[in-house]
Amino acid sequence: MSTKNPKRSGNPALRAVADELIAAGETSHVTWRDWVSGARLRTLPLAVAPVAVGAGIAHMLQAFSLTLSLLALAVALLLQVGVNYANDYSDGIRGTDAFRVGPARLTGSGRVNPKRVLTLALVFFGLAALAGLAAVVISGRWWFLAVGVVAIIAAWFYTGGKRPYGYAGLGELVVFVFFGIVATVGTVWLQTDISNQEMWVGGAGVGFFAVAVLVVNNLRDIPTDRAAGKRTLAVRIGERWTRVLYVVCMLLPFGVPLLYGWAYSGMLLVWFVLAAVIPAIIITLTARTARELIIVLQLTSFGALAYGLLLGAAFAF
Repeated sequence: MSTKNPKRSGNPALRAVADELIAAGETSHVTWRDWVSGARLRTLPLAVAPVAVGAGIAHMLQAFSLTLSLLALAVALLLQVGVNYANDYSDGIRGTDAFRVGPARLTGSGRVNPKRVLTLALVFFGLAALAGLAAVVISGRWWFLAVGVVAIIAAWFYTGGKRPYGYAGLGELVVFVFFGIVATVGTVWLQTDISNQEMWVGGAGVGFFAVAVLVVNNLRDIPTDRAAGKRTLAVRIGERWTRVLYVVCMLLPFGVPLLYGWAYSGMLLVWFVLAAVIPAIIITLTARTARELIIVLQLTSFGALAYGLLLGAAFAF
């Protein structure tokens, strides 16, 4: 992606901000904590959850490989960090983060040269590719190379390129597909050729949690995204229906233990995730400040991680 892309924005204010960021070097001291913050570690449970479910199902199918499961986890985590830095870069040079309320981003704050953030994003994408290549060589499933390429392309064009789909209200759909179905089913198929219903249904369950995280994040950012011309799904459907969508996405995953509770006794433990889900729903429906929605983000990420681990264990044992 060329750094000239922000000039394609129809908003002169965004073009001006983007031009300043592109020209800027580092204007203040940046610590390692700033770079770690840019990785957005709170999003990593969304990468762990589907791999945990997929590994649990592979164990159930007597095909579990610790090496392949760890490589699948490495791919998911590295891609997640890569896309977080890529988003920081793309939103920053577009000028979108000029309207941001909350912790400053590396690029949007003007403290870091955008090229350094882009380089770091590409490094993590490259590491994810290497982990994926290792998994393919070990498993002998060469068609996974195509899946990896598509995943990296999807990660980049969320906010990158001339027409990022994250700016067109399609982020939730892609997140559901890649952080739900693809990651879960891919972890299973990396270890066995066997297919079953559980991997698709379980993938959908964790996918809805991933969507919920994005939905509440975009709910918080409706005013600033609208000002920046970022037409997320939340901006398109409005605050009320975004809250409703969040509640739906948080409750649908419990259709999985409801469906399979009779077959897997461990499904009983999955219901304990409601201890995080119910407060998150209540706060979302009543929240009036961004600070409250940040609490919801934390509860949702924790819920996604707990759900993935417990669901994977229920399938495995």
